[in-house]
Amino acid sequence: MRHPFSVFALLCALLLTACESAYYGTLEKVGVHKREILVDRIEAVKDAQVDGQEQFKSALAQFQQTVNFDGGKLEVAYQRLDSEYQASEQAAATIRERIAAVESVAEALFDEWEDELALYTSPGLRQQSQTQLADTRRRYRSLLATMKTAEKSLAPVLNTLRDNSLYLKHNLNARAIASLKREAATIQADVDRLIRDMDAAIAASDRFIAEFARQGQ
Repeated sequence: MRHPFSVFALLCALLLTACESAYYGTLEKVGVHKREILVDRIEAVKDAQVDGQEQFKSALAQFQQTVNFDGGKLEVAYQRLDSEYQASEQAAATIRERIAAVESVAEALFDEWEDELALYTSPGLRQQSQTQLADTRRRYRSLLATMKTAEKSLAPVLNTLRDNSLYLKHNLNARAIASLKREAATIQADVDRLIRDMDAAIAASDRFIAEFARQGQ
């Protein structure tokens, strides 16, 4: 019992894997295969990224409104900024969860594909399938890297929103607004980078899905 948390984490991982295997097995019995699930989940990531882009643009607009505050209740300005921060955190959580779901089914698909290579009796067909698997894995890894780049771009924006929302919460005065103004250029650059990275991930998803569809024809 030297590493109880490690043992617990391992047990949870094994249980999760078993649950996922049962889930995929149930879907396959009704004609829904891992290839289709993978495409659906990539589409779900795209949808979350598109929604996320709109949310982060909205948060940026609220931040800019806050730093240009010219009268009224600062408490209201804080509440609006904090509301945008909370919505941005939720958008980021959705993106991360959906990327993790893509990774889960992709690993299951490739493991199954690898295992089934041993079932071929034709060396030629086995080689063709093995080449196809390697090519699909390569394209998937490229897609995942692009998704992960966009995912990493979330943190700088969320950190700035959180820091400034917290600071404003405890400093409802003109000095706080002046401090926020110094962050304006940084958050603008971070949001711009995030939007570009998400655009790249969305385009990569479209390419992967199109190539995957051609492969299945």
